[in-house]
Amino acid sequence: MNKSDLVVRIADASNLPKGATGKAVDAVFEAITAALVKGEEVAVKGFGAFTVTERVAREGRNPRTGEPVPIPASKAPKFTAAKVLKGAVQG
Repeated sequence: MNKSDLVVRIADASNLPKGATGKAVDAVFEAITAALVKGEEVAVKGFGAFTVTERVAREGRNPRTGEPVPIPASKAPKFTAAKVLKGAVQG
């Protein structure tokens, strides 16, 4: 499922116009992104939590030559599913 499929499903379920639903979906994604940029956690009860994780600097290998390549420290978004969501997926 991509973003437009998500918008269609939400619009159908809520009887809202697709244009308004698309704006709402965009607003949710923007709010989550803004919170993560600030270093905040976004937790949605029954769904999961979005956090920022820090990756330490490490040494990797160039797959062609086998030479060591430094990989700098970085931050990455992370999603942890709630128990309810995990249970729903597992059936």
